[in-house]
Amino acid sequence: MFVDHVIIDIAAGIGGNGCVAWRREKYEPNGGPDGGDGGRGGNIVILADSNTDTLSDYASKKRFTAKHGEKGHGKKCAGANAPDLTLHVPPGTSFYDASEAKPKLLADLTAHGDSFVAARGGRGGYGNAHFTTSTRQAPDFAELGAPGEKKRIQLELRLVADVGIIGFPSVGKSSFIASVSKARPKIADYPFTTLVPNLGVVSVSGREFVLCDVPGLIEGASEGKGLGHEFLRHVERCGILLHLLDVSRDDIVSDYKAIRKELEAYSPTLAKKQELVVLSKSDLVGSDTKEWEKLLKKHKISCYGSISAATHEGTEKLLQTLLPIVLGERMKRLEVLAEEGSALPVITLDDVSDKMGAYRIAPTDDGVRIYGKRLEEFTEMTNFRAAGAKQRFQNVVKRIGLLQALKPYIEEGKPVYIGTKRVDEHLH
Repeated sequence: MFVDHVIIDIAAGIGGNGCVAWRREKYEPNGGPDGGDGGRGGNIVILADSNTDTLSDYASKKRFTAKHGEKGHGKKCAGANAPDLTLHVPPGTSFYDASEAKPKLLADLTAHGDSFVAARGGRGGYGNAHFTTSTRQAPDFAELGAPGEKKRIQLELRLVADVGIIGFPSVGKSSFIASVSKARPKIADYPFTTLVPNLGVVSVSGREFVLCDVPGLIEGASEGKGLGHEFLRHVERCGILLHLLDVSRDDIVSDYKAIRKELEAYSPTLAKKQELVVLSKSDLVGSDTKEWEKLLKKHKISCYGSISAATHEGTEKLLQTLLPIVLGERMKRLEVLAEEGSALPVITLDDVSDKMGAYRIAPTDDGVRIYGKRLEEFTEMTNFRAAGAKQRFQNVVKRIGLLQALKPYIEEGKPVYIGTKRVDEHLH
């Protein structure tokens, strides 16, 4: 089943807890703390893989969770980092943050091997050996592992093909792609035979390029009529357009203008793509299509010539014509991607300050909430059951000025939350 649009939930792994341990060896009466750090939780990595054609792997399974980091051990042995969970998607897949009313673009993977970290695993907690100082020689606490990022993301596939084959239903698109490649789309003598886009790889003079057979368009497709409107976005990624006109139809000029109208209504960028107009099914008129070519020329429509997928007449010559055009468009697309790459809105940890003092206080009807990436992580990783950890927490919030800022709320007895964790009972 071809799937080109899904929404999934992803959760990176939780970091491993730090270890509280003491060095106890013969002739080492004051060995001191030697608890190791916890391991990092696994990331969720999205990888563009050309061996994958659709998003069908995510049609039934909707939640993906990476493994958690291993807890620390004694003798300052750190816990193992969890492996990353890699989700394979076809090149041409875009990712959006689906948690917002208007989904925000996170990344756009266009080429095989492109990847990005969609959700980062939590940091492992420090063991008690990490907190040894000249004034705190026997720390009795360790950090908890930080939670991993959780997101709801929308995956949208736009096929990346060199040549997009467009035209009315039953003009011979599927027959053409089947005649020049190993693709085997469904072919029959009735409209809308093609229900999903088909990809075919053709080899010409030692080079290869990809054809995309897009379901037939009809008038009103850009407004949601017929099947083609579902796949117009796939044509956007094609380098050039191969527009097939069926010589057995009554009015090929009207057909051409109708399809052009739909392309222009859907996307001005799409309408500006280089187009090669080809007459299809020439075998039905004895291979002589000069009459139709003259008709198109009269209406100022440039026509390449004619082909017959059934007899293979003209198909090889057409591929030879397409090759240099395809290679030229590839270079243009690579240049555009190189220019736009720095502006691609890929979310990283650098988007938010990692400093403890970077926080925001937001009074609410039920109390007050404090937001700050590093501060929220620090709070989540504090084990408040350990006296030493609680004392460290109080020292930090005092040092960054938060305790003084919260004093009026504390005196009024209002609940105080850092992120989602209530902390007012731990501030004094």
